[in-house]
Amino acid sequence: MQKRQLGRSGLEVSALGLGCMGLSFGYGPATEKQAAIALIRAAVERGVTFFDTAEAYGPFVNEELLGEALAPFRDKLVIATKFGFEDGVSLRGMDSRPERIRAVAEAALKRLRTDVIDLFYQHRVDPKVPIEDVAGTVKALITEGKVRHFGLSEANARTIRLAHAVHPVAALQSEYSLWWREPEAEIIPTLEELGIGFVPFSPLGKGFLTGAISATTEFDSSDYRNIFPRFTSDARTANQALVDRLGEIARQHGATPAQIALAWLLAQKPWIVPIPGTTKLHRLEENLGAAAITLSAGDLADIERALAAIAVIGDRYPAHLQQRVGR
Repeated sequence: MQKRQLGRSGLEVSALGLGCMGLSFGYGPATEKQAAIALIRAAVERGVTFFDTAEAYGPFVNEELLGEALAPFRDKLVIATKFGFEDGVSLRGMDSRPERIRAVAEAALKRLRTDVIDLFYQHRVDPKVPIEDVAGTVKALITEGKVRHFGLSEANARTIRLAHAVHPVAALQSEYSLWWREPEAEIIPTLEELGIGFVPFSPLGKGFLTGAISATTEFDSSDYRNIFPRFTSDARTANQALVDRLGEIARQHGATPAQIALAWLLAQKPWIVPIPGTTKLHRLEENLGAAAITLSAGDLADIERALAAIAVIGDRYPAHLQQRVGR
Protein backbone atom coordinates (compact mmCIF):
# COMPACT_ATOMS: atom_id res chain seq x y z
CA MET A 1 0.00 0.00 0.00
CA GLN A 2 1.38 3.37 -1.02
CA LYS A 3 1.62 6.19 1.53
CA ARG A 4 0.45 9.78 1.23
CA GLN A 5 1.06 13.00 3.12
CA LEU A 6 -2.01 14.88 4.31
CA GLY A 7 -1.12 18.30 2.97
CA ARG A 8 1.90 19.96 4.57
CA SER A 9 1.13 18.61 8.03
CA GLY A 10 3.77 15.90 7.94
CA LEU A 11 1.08 13.33 8.72
CA GLU A 12 1.76 10.25 6.58
CA VAL A 13 -0.97 7.63 6.08
CA SER A 14 -1.85 4.81 3.71
CA ALA A 15 -3.30 6.01 0.40
CA LEU A 16 -6.63 4.52 1.44
CA GLY A 17 -7.89 4.53 5.00
CA LEU A 18 -10.73 2.60 6.60
CA GLY A 19 -13.88 4.41 7.67
CA CYS A 20 -15.15 2.39 10.62
CA MET A 21 -18.53 4.02 11.32
CA GLY A 22 -20.56 1.37 9.53
CA LEU A 23 -19.25 -1.38 11.78
CA SER A 24 -21.25 0.10 14.67
CA PHE A 25 -23.64 2.75 13.40
CA GLY A 26 -25.61 4.19 10.51
CA TYR A 27 -26.01 1.32 8.08
CA GLY A 28 -28.18 -1.11 10.00
CA PRO A 29 -27.35 -3.48 12.87
CA ALA A 30 -23.82 -3.36 14.25
CA THR A 31 -21.36 -5.98 13.08
CA GLU A 32 -20.67 -8.71 15.64
CA LYS A 33 -17.68 -7.60 17.70
CA GLN A 34 -15.21 -10.34 16.87
CA ALA A 35 -16.09 -10.16 13.17
CA ALA A 36 -15.52 -6.40 13.25
CA ILE A 37 -12.16 -6.83 15.01
CA ALA A 38 -11.15 -9.40 12.40
CA LEU A 39 -12.03 -7.01 9.57
CA ILE A 40 -10.08 -4.12 11.12
CA ARG A 41 -7.05 -6.34 11.66
CA ALA A 42 -7.33 -7.65 8.09
CA ALA A 43 -7.03 -4.06 6.93
CA VAL A 44 -3.85 -3.64 8.99
CA GLU A 45 -2.43 -6.82 7.47
CA ARG A 46 -3.10 -5.42 4.00
CA GLY A 47 -1.24 -2.19 4.64
CA VAL A 48 -3.91 0.20 5.89
CA THR A 49 -2.46 2.57 8.50
CA PHE A 50 -5.28 5.14 8.74
CA PHE A 51 -8.45 4.40 10.73
CA ASP A 52 -11.40 6.75 11.22
CA THR A 53 -13.88 6.75 14.09
CA ALA A 54 -15.84 9.19 16.29
CA GLU A 55 -17.44 9.32 19.71
CA ALA A 56 -20.81 9.67 17.97
CA TYR A 57 -20.52 6.31 16.20
CA GLY A 58 -22.62 4.25 18.54
CA PRO A 59 -22.12 6.48 20.46
CA PHE A 60 -18.81 5.46 21.98
CA VAL A 61 -18.77 1.78 20.99
CA ASN A 62 -16.90 2.36 17.72
CA GLU A 63 -13.97 3.98 19.52
CA GLU A 64 -13.94 1.10 21.99
CA LEU A 65 -13.93 -1.38 19.11
CA LEU A 66 -10.95 0.30 17.45
CA GLY A 67 -9.14 0.54 20.76
CA GLU A 68 -9.32 -3.21 21.19
CA ALA A 69 -8.73 -4.14 17.56
CA LEU A 70 -5.73 -1.87 17.02
CA ALA A 71 -3.99 -2.16 20.38
CA PRO A 72 -1.38 -4.70 19.14
CA PHE A 73 -0.36 -2.37 16.27
CA ARG A 74 -0.91 1.04 17.85
CA ASP A 75 2.55 2.49 17.28
CA LYS A 76 2.36 1.79 13.53
CA LEU A 77 -1.03 3.40 12.90
CA VAL A 78 -2.84 6.73 12.64
CA ILE A 79 -6.19 6.90 14.43
CA ALA A 80 -8.58 9.78 13.79
CA THR A 81 -11.57 10.52 15.98
CA LYS A 82 -14.01 13.40 16.40
CA PHE A 83 -15.72 15.68 18.89
CA GLY A 84 -18.60 18.09 18.45
CA PHE A 85 -21.99 16.58 19.32
CA GLU A 86 -23.89 17.06 22.54
CA ASP A 87 -23.13 14.09 24.82
CA GLY A 88 -21.75 12.30 21.76
CA VAL A 89 -25.25 11.89 20.30
CA SER A 90 -25.56 13.32 16.81
CA LEU A 91 -29.34 13.82 17.05
CA ARG A 92 -28.90 16.26 19.94
CA GLY A 93 -27.04 18.88 17.96
CA MET A 94 -23.58 20.40 18.18
CA ASP A 95 -21.47 21.06 21.26
CA SER A 96 -17.92 22.30 20.75
CA ARG A 97 -17.52 24.24 23.97
CA PRO A 98 -13.87 24.10 25.07
CA GLU A 99 -14.71 22.12 28.21
CA ARG A 100 -16.64 19.61 26.12
CA ILE A 101 -13.74 19.21 23.66
CA ARG A 102 -11.41 18.46 26.57
CA ALA A 103 -13.84 15.96 28.08
CA VAL A 104 -14.20 14.16 24.74
CA ALA A 105 -10.42 13.99 24.31
CA GLU A 106 -9.90 12.45 27.75
CA ALA A 107 -12.67 9.90 27.22
CA ALA A 108 -11.50 9.03 23.70
CA LEU A 109 -7.95 8.39 24.91
CA LYS A 110 -9.31 5.76 27.29
CA ARG A 111 -11.66 4.16 24.78
CA LEU A 112 -8.96 4.05 22.09
CA ARG A 113 -6.44 2.65 24.59
CA THR A 114 -3.85 5.20 23.60
CA ASP A 115 -1.94 8.10 25.10
CA VAL A 116 -2.39 10.38 22.08
CA ILE A 117 -5.04 11.04 19.41
CA ASP A 118 -3.30 11.30 16.05
CA LEU A 119 -5.98 13.42 14.35
CA PHE A 120 -8.79 15.14 16.26
CA TYR A 121 -11.59 16.49 14.05
CA GLN A 122 -14.43 18.84 14.88
CA HIS A 123 -17.26 16.65 13.60
CA ARG A 124 -19.51 19.54 12.58
CA VAL A 125 -19.05 23.28 12.98
CA ASP A 126 -20.87 24.58 16.06
CA PRO A 127 -22.44 28.00 15.29
CA LYS A 128 -22.58 28.77 19.02
CA VAL A 129 -18.80 28.52 19.56
CA PRO A 130 -16.31 30.68 17.63
CA ILE A 131 -14.06 28.47 15.53
CA GLU A 132 -11.08 30.36 16.97
CA ASP A 133 -12.00 29.00 20.41
CA VAL A 134 -12.27 25.49 19.02
CA ALA A 135 -8.90 25.72 17.29
CA GLY A 136 -7.33 27.24 20.40
CA THR A 137 -8.58 24.39 22.57
CA VAL A 138 -7.22 21.73 20.24
CA LYS A 139 -3.97 23.69 20.01
CA ALA A 140 -3.67 23.46 23.78
CA LEU A 141 -4.33 19.71 23.68
CA ILE A 142 -1.57 19.39 21.09
CA THR A 143 0.81 21.37 23.31
CA GLU A 144 -0.07 19.02 26.18
CA GLY A 145 0.75 15.98 24.04
CA LYS A 146 -2.78 14.54 24.04
CA VAL A 147 -3.44 15.27 20.36
CA ARG A 148 -1.06 15.36 17.39
CA HIS A 149 -3.07 17.03 14.61
CA PHE A 150 -6.21 19.17 14.26
CA GLY A 151 -8.93 18.50 11.68
CA LEU A 152 -12.30 19.86 10.57
CA SER A 153 -15.26 18.14 8.95
CA GLU A 154 -17.79 19.65 6.52
CA ALA A 155 -16.54 23.18 7.23
CA ASN A 156 -16.73 25.97 4.64
CA ALA A 157 -13.72 27.81 3.25
CA ARG A 158 -14.08 30.80 5.57
CA THR A 159 -14.20 28.61 8.67
CA ILE A 160 -11.20 26.63 7.46
CA ARG A 161 -9.19 29.84 7.06
CA LEU A 162 -10.18 31.18 10.48
CA ALA A 163 -9.28 27.91 12.21
CA HIS A 164 -6.02 27.52 10.27
CA ALA A 165 -4.92 30.99 11.38
CA VAL A 166 -5.05 29.86 15.02
CA HIS A 167 -3.50 26.42 14.52
CA PRO A 168 -2.65 24.60 11.27
CA VAL A 169 -5.46 22.34 10.10
CA ALA A 170 -3.95 19.04 9.00
CA ALA A 171 -7.01 17.66 7.21
CA LEU A 172 -10.57 18.37 6.22
CA GLN A 173 -12.96 15.45 6.17
CA SER A 174 -16.00 16.01 3.96
CA GLU A 175 -18.04 14.08 1.45
CA TYR A 176 -16.53 13.91 -2.03
CA SER A 177 -17.07 11.40 -4.80
CA LEU A 178 -18.10 11.06 -8.42
CA TRP A 179 -21.67 11.82 -7.37
CA TRP A 180 -20.92 14.64 -4.93
CA ARG A 181 -18.42 17.06 -6.44
CA GLU A 182 -19.32 20.33 -4.74
CA PRO A 183 -15.91 20.53 -2.95
CA GLU A 184 -14.25 21.17 -6.31
CA ALA A 185 -15.69 24.69 -6.48
CA GLU A 186 -14.15 26.29 -3.40
CA ILE A 187 -12.99 23.74 -0.84
CA ILE A 188 -10.27 21.95 -2.81
CA PRO A 189 -8.62 25.19 -4.01
CA THR A 190 -8.63 26.47 -0.41
CA LEU A 191 -7.06 23.27 0.89
CA GLU A 192 -4.40 23.35 -1.81
CA GLU A 193 -3.54 26.97 -1.03
CA LEU A 194 -3.22 26.32 2.70
CA GLY A 195 -1.52 22.93 2.47
CA ILE A 196 -4.34 20.98 4.11
CA GLY A 197 -5.06 17.33 3.33
CA PHE A 198 -8.48 16.12 2.21
CA VAL A 199 -10.12 12.97 3.56
CA PRO A 200 -13.28 12.19 1.56
CA PHE A 201 -15.90 10.19 3.42
CA SER A 202 -18.57 8.28 1.49
CA PRO A 203 -16.19 8.05 -1.50
CA LEU A 204 -18.45 5.35 -2.92
CA GLY A 205 -21.64 7.37 -2.55
CA LYS A 206 -22.73 5.50 0.59
CA GLY A 207 -22.50 2.29 -1.42
CA PHE A 208 -24.40 3.44 -4.49
CA LEU A 209 -21.36 3.70 -6.76
CA THR A 210 -20.48 0.05 -6.16
CA GLY A 211 -23.42 -1.05 -8.30
CA ALA A 212 -24.75 -3.21 -5.48
CA ILE A 213 -27.75 -0.94 -4.80
CA SER A 214 -30.74 -0.67 -7.12
CA ALA A 215 -34.16 0.96 -7.05
CA THR A 216 -35.60 -2.16 -5.40
CA THR A 217 -32.98 -2.49 -2.66
CA GLU A 218 -34.59 -2.44 0.79
CA PHE A 219 -32.52 -1.00 3.63
CA ASP A 220 -32.75 -2.07 7.26
CA SER A 221 -35.10 0.16 9.26
CA SER A 222 -32.12 1.56 11.19
CA ASP A 223 -30.15 2.39 8.04
CA TYR A 224 -29.88 6.16 7.75
CA ARG A 225 -30.02 6.03 3.95
CA ASN A 226 -33.78 5.66 4.39
CA ILE A 227 -34.05 9.40 5.10
CA PHE A 228 -31.72 10.67 2.36
CA PRO A 229 -33.49 12.19 -0.68
CA ARG A 230 -30.81 10.75 -2.97
CA PHE A 231 -31.81 7.24 -1.89
CA THR A 232 -35.53 7.33 -2.62
CA SER A 233 -36.58 4.67 -5.10
CA ASP A 234 -37.21 7.29 -7.80
CA ALA A 235 -33.81 8.89 -7.25
CA ARG A 236 -32.06 5.54 -7.36
CA THR A 237 -33.80 4.75 -10.62
CA ALA A 238 -32.67 8.06 -12.11
CA ASN A 239 -29.12 7.77 -10.75
CA GLN A 240 -28.65 4.27 -12.11
CA ALA A 241 -27.41 5.83 -15.36
CA LEU A 242 -24.30 7.07 -13.56
CA VAL A 243 -23.57 3.64 -12.10
CA ASP A 244 -24.16 1.95 -15.46
CA ARG A 245 -21.70 4.27 -17.16
CA LEU A 246 -19.19 3.80 -14.37
CA GLY A 247 -19.53 0.05 -14.84
CA GLU A 248 -18.73 0.36 -18.55
CA ILE A 249 -15.60 2.37 -17.75
CA ALA A 250 -14.59 -0.18 -15.10
CA ARG A 251 -14.87 -3.07 -17.54
CA GLN A 252 -12.55 -1.27 -19.93
CA HIS A 253 -9.93 -1.22 -17.15
CA GLY A 254 -10.58 -4.75 -15.89
CA ALA A 255 -11.74 -3.26 -12.61
CA THR A 256 -14.94 -2.82 -10.61
CA PRO A 257 -17.01 0.38 -10.42
CA ALA A 258 -15.90 0.88 -6.81
CA GLN A 259 -12.25 0.62 -7.78
CA ILE A 260 -12.61 3.19 -10.55
CA ALA A 261 -14.51 5.56 -8.24
CA LEU A 262 -11.70 5.35 -5.67
CA ALA A 263 -8.91 5.52 -8.25
CA TRP A 264 -10.55 8.65 -9.66
CA LEU A 265 -10.42 10.29 -6.24
CA LEU A 266 -6.79 9.29 -5.73
CA ALA A 267 -5.94 10.82 -9.10
CA GLN A 268 -7.42 14.22 -8.24
CA LYS A 269 -4.70 15.35 -5.80
CA PRO A 270 -1.74 13.59 -4.13
CA TRP A 271 -2.98 14.78 -0.72
CA ILE A 272 -6.44 13.21 -1.00
CA VAL A 273 -6.94 10.07 1.12
CA PRO A 274 -10.40 8.45 0.81
CA ILE A 275 -11.76 6.37 3.70
CA PRO A 276 -14.22 3.84 2.27
CA GLY A 277 -15.99 1.75 4.87
CA THR A 278 -17.22 -1.81 4.68
CA THR A 279 -18.25 -4.72 6.86
CA LYS A 280 -17.12 -7.41 4.41
CA LEU A 281 -13.61 -8.75 3.78
CA HIS A 282 -14.12 -9.17 0.03
CA ARG A 283 -15.25 -5.54 -0.24
CA LEU A 284 -12.24 -4.42 1.79
CA GLU A 285 -9.92 -6.24 -0.61
CA GLU A 286 -11.78 -4.83 -3.61
CA ASN A 287 -11.51 -1.29 -2.28
CA LEU A 288 -7.81 -1.59 -1.48
CA GLY A 289 -7.20 -2.86 -5.00
CA ALA A 290 -8.05 0.65 -6.22
CA ALA A 291 -4.70 1.92 -4.91
CA ALA A 292 -2.96 -0.16 -7.58
CA ILE A 293 -4.94 1.42 -10.43
CA THR A 294 -3.35 4.39 -12.14
CA LEU A 295 -5.65 6.47 -14.30
CA SER A 296 -3.90 8.48 -16.99
CA ALA A 297 -4.83 12.03 -17.95
CA GLY A 298 -6.60 10.52 -20.94
CA ASP A 299 -8.53 8.13 -18.71
CA LEU A 300 -9.60 10.98 -16.47
CA ALA A 301 -10.69 13.07 -19.45
CA ASP A 302 -12.71 10.11 -20.76
CA ILE A 303 -14.41 9.68 -17.40
CA GLU A 304 -15.16 13.40 -17.26
CA ARG A 305 -16.75 13.36 -20.72
CA ALA A 306 -18.69 10.19 -20.04
CA LEU A 307 -20.22 11.43 -16.81
CA ALA A 308 -20.65 15.11 -17.65
CA ALA A 309 -24.00 14.61 -19.32
CA ILE A 310 -25.46 12.60 -16.42
CA ALA A 311 -27.21 14.70 -13.77
CA VAL A 312 -27.37 13.28 -10.25
CA ILE A 313 -30.89 13.42 -8.84
CA GLY A 314 -31.80 14.07 -5.22
CA ASP A 315 -30.41 16.20 -2.39
CA ARG A 316 -27.50 14.83 -0.42
CA TYR A 317 -29.19 15.31 2.97
CA PRO A 318 -32.68 16.09 4.28
CA ALA A 319 -33.06 19.73 5.32
CA HIS A 320 -32.32 19.26 9.04
CA LEU A 321 -28.97 17.61 8.29
CA GLN A 322 -28.10 19.90 5.40
CA GLN A 323 -28.15 22.79 7.87
CA ARG A 324 -25.17 21.24 9.66
CA VAL A 325 -22.76 21.26 6.72
CA GLY A 326 -20.91 24.01 4.90
CA ARG A 327 -20.71 26.29 7.95
